[in-house]
Amino acid sequence: MLKDQGLWPVAGVDEVGRGCLAGPVVAAAVILPYDISSKGITDSKKLTSIQREKMAYIIKSVALAISIAQVEPKRIDEINILQASLEAMKHAVEGLSIKPKAILVDGNQQLSVSIPQKAITKGDSRSCSIAAASIVAKIYRDNIMINYARKYPCYLFDKHKGYGTRKHRQLLEKFGPCPIHRKSFKGVVQNEKAFNPKG
Repeated sequence: MLKDQGLWPVAGVDEVGRGCLAGPVVAAAVILPYDISSKGITDSKKLTSIQREKMAYIIKSVALAISIAQVEPKRIDEINILQASLEAMKHAVEGLSIKPKAILVDGNQQLSVSIPQKAITKGDSRSCSIAAASIVAKIYRDNIMINYARKYPCYLFDKHKGYGTRKHRQLLEKFGPCPIHRKSFKGVVQNEKAFNPKG
């Protein structure tokens, strides 16, 4: 146990939006109380949107600290999505109001921070704090994309949240990429027509 090694508090870190064609990649870092039970907190992908909202409310009410960071599409295109995801997670950790003694990172990559850390493959299914981070990040990013849907209504970002669904690809083919599309992504770069909201 990390606590037995004097490594407490511990922050769970995760990101969402890595595979999207549009919008930012968002990361969250969450420090939960040591003695917390899972309270049903699990991988955000296993929850419905309503369940995620409920879990996010619970997490925010019990968490000792929460930090959220995002990296925008332009930066993603500059440094690639892997580096952007790691950058977002690093900033989320650095933004915590309580400095953790250790961090648990979802995936198999380590962050460029001096804090002791452990990368856990499928960590959002194996660590309560990572799962909490995945839920918080997912809710935050979904709200970003819902707001973008108002700015760019022709893409229906509120429905697919920027993921490469069949409908999204059809709309991308019709209207061309808009300013929040990731121009370096295969599904976007294939369509070089200028953004035209009228099609």
